[in-house]
Amino acid sequence: MADVKLAGPKIAERAALDFVLTLRRRWADVLYPAMRAEFEAGMAPVMHDLPAYPWFAWIERGAQKMLWRATADAVQAGGADVLEESVAGLVLDPNLVLPNWYTDWDIHVQPGGVWSNDRAALVYEQGAKLVMMGDNDDYRFHHLFVETALPRRDYTRIVDMGCGFGKSAWPMKQAFPEAEVIGVDLSAPCLKLAAARTKARGLAVEFRQADAADTGLAADSVDLVTSTMLIHELPLPALEGVFREAARVLKPGGSLRFMDFQPTGDAFRDLTIVEHGARNNEPFLPPMMAADLPAMAAAVGLTGGRWTAFDERGAGRLETLAWPERREWHFPWAVFEAEMPA
Repeated sequence: MADVKLAGPKIAERAALDFVLTLRRRWADVLYPAMRAEFEAGMAPVMHDLPAYPWFAWIERGAQKMLWRATADAVQAGGADVLEESVAGLVLDPNLVLPNWYTDWDIHVQPGGVWSNDRAALVYEQGAKLVMMGDNDDYRFHHLFVETALPRRDYTRIVDMGCGFGKSAWPMKQAFPEAEVIGVDLSAPCLKLAAARTKARGLAVEFRQADAADTGLAADSVDLVTSTMLIHELPLPALEGVFREAARVLKPGGSLRFMDFQPTGDAFRDLTIVEHGARNNEPFLPPMMAADLPAMAAAVGLTGGRWTAFDERGAGRLETLAWPERREWHFPWAVFEAEMPA
């Protein structure tokens, strides 16, 4: 079923999805500011002792579990179970051994992860919209990354690492139609879904099952290496491997752009994102945020490594690592930039 057409959610499934979305929004724009106000009023010297904190922590993880239950029910109601493997541009590796750090965790608290079966990819696709609290239904976030964070030049080949179901690869192909775009991911189900969604959009993108640290691509063959929301899901040794692979495949003069998270400098705010790693089964997020990525990039020959802030509400990439003031809880999006010397 290459086009993967799902029936719309029934009333009960739609109601459950709407409830989870509303709960997540109120958690972010009501409960978090209330907890912050308690801290600023001196109700407790540390966040964990604030009256609102147990509710904040419980709802964060509880809503995530509700999200996957609601999306799984909606996907089941839609009737899709198996994704097509013979889609043009899809290259699967039946001999690929998935690393333990990838399979040992139900990342994002999604039962079975995104790799266990075809339905898991469909559930992840639907859940990814609710994770962004309904603000990414048309993948505006990913279009904004392409429009504001990627250098505007003529590319021959672009590689999107950890491409998932293709939500960043599509905007890249649309923005740079003459370029060969290749999406790399460990999850065969996600790649099958990516190929199906790409075909439905009338785009030509290759999706390759491989480790981002070992893509199998030729050295000096890529103009641009990207990722969105990948590197916080990698243990540091794997992240170092991704940098080595990026440096190996990049041509002289090529660019690297990774979208992810960084500390904002607000200790209260930053603690909530660090602890999000534990509550959302993302154990590698805190070490990545604390790591020196410019030094990691420099160690493999990349230059100019730096972070810039990213405002997903419309501005996109900002010139410095300084975020606008915001009342609600939100992810501290940032773009890591580096270049391969010409």
